[in-house]
Parts: sequence; C-alpha cells; structure tokens
Amino acid sequence: MFANTVRRAVGWPQGPQGRRPLTGQQEPVIWMRPEQAAAGRPAERSRAEITAAAVELADREGLDAVSMRRVAAALDTGAASLYRYVSARDDLLALMVDSTAGEYDLSPPTGDWQADLLVIARQARQIMQRHPWLPELVITRPVLGPHGVDLLEHVLDVLAGHPAEPAAKLEAFALLNALTALFVQHELAAAAPEARRQAAYLQHIAAAGGHPRIAALQAVAAPPADTSRDRFASVLVRALTGVLG
Repeated sequence: MFANTVRRAVGWPQGPQGRRPLTGQQEPVIWMRPEQAAAGRPAERSRAEITAAAVELADREGLDAVSMRRVAAALDTGAASLYRYVSARDDLLALMVDSTAGEYDLSPPTGDWQADLLVIARQARQIMQRHPWLPELVITRPVLGPHGVDLLEHVLDVLAGHPAEPAAKLEAFALLNALTALFVQHELAAAAPEARRQAAYLQHIAAAGGHPRIAALQAVAAPPADTSRDRFASVLVRALTGVLG
C-alpha cells in the first residue's frame, strides 16, 4: 500500500501491474503535447521563456502571484496568447516545478549511496531555499517532467547496487524530496515574524511558573547555528535507511 501511495506522489501510473493507460477523457501531461497549439500564428514565445517568467514572478512575489495574466504581462503579451503554449495554470505550475529539477549537478555516483543521496538532498535544500514557493508544490503537487525524470534516473543509478526492491527505491526518492521540502518549510517558517512572536509568548509562559516542563525546555541553551545542517543529514539518513534497509 505504501509503495502505491509513493507511486502516486511521484506521478507513477497505477493499475494491476503498476500501470494505468490513458483514457479518451485524460489529456496527456504537458511534455507529451506539442510545444504550441496547432492553430494560430507562428510561435513568438517558448515554454522555456514562459516558465522562466513564472519562476521569476514566484520567487519575487510568491506562488499566489502566478497567474496567466501576470506571467503574460511580464512577457509583454496578452494572457490569451499564453494558452497557445500552456493550456492551464496547473500546466504552468508543473513546468515550474520541473524547471527547478534542472538546477541539480548530477555527478557520477561514487559507490557510497548514503553520501551520494545526501549530496542530492543538500542540493534540493538549496534549490528550495532559492525558490521558497517550491516546497509546497513538492509536497502537494509532485510531478515528473524531463528534468525530474533525469533526477529520478540519477537516484536509481546511485542505488543500482543496493539490494532493496525497486518499490523501496522509489519510496526513497519520494521520501528524500518530501523530507527536504518539510525541512525547508520549517526553516522558512522559523524565520518569519510570527515565529518570533510565538517564541516570545512561550518565554512569557515559562516565566509565569505554571508550566515547569516548558520552562525547563526554555532554559536549554539554543543549539549552534550549524546544528540544523547536521540534523538535516541525520534525520534524512535514518529515514532513508529505514526505507531501504
């Protein structure tokens, strides 16, 4: 059951043999459709240009700012013209997520699967920090486009010599992405003003004397600044080892 859940999370087709054929009502993913709709004038833009504009907008103003109208304005064109390349906002979000997977440096495996997966995870963390809107989509709208497929192939290459079942390796890939996204979400939230207000409230509660266990936690010195990096690696290795054995 867990393997099928992870397959769905990474967009893996389902069915009795792990495959689900497309029906007449299902539109293929955007990467299986022509770059531009058949009708209309010659192409003035490309999906890559549209995706780059959307990513820049999201980096600057957040995911809610990304609309066909806003992206079209950034490209100095009309929203209607974008629909010749991207049929819906969902497609645009998929293109954005996959474009970030093109930022990885996929070096050849060293033979140490834990070390190699940590290299990927640390890159994922940096990419998600550069694109603060990305963790939410990794968790809620995971997709596999051309760049994502390259990343998955690399992870499977890293794990080629591991005795784990293929389903476990797929779970490890999904877990690496999801845990990294959750960790970055926590980091971003901890830096927000609301987190500081919450910390001040807990200090007030601890000082009031009615919650001694909370007071004891508050009395513990803050960990060194670089502890988060070590904790990230430690948690990830334990989780991946639990899945892969």
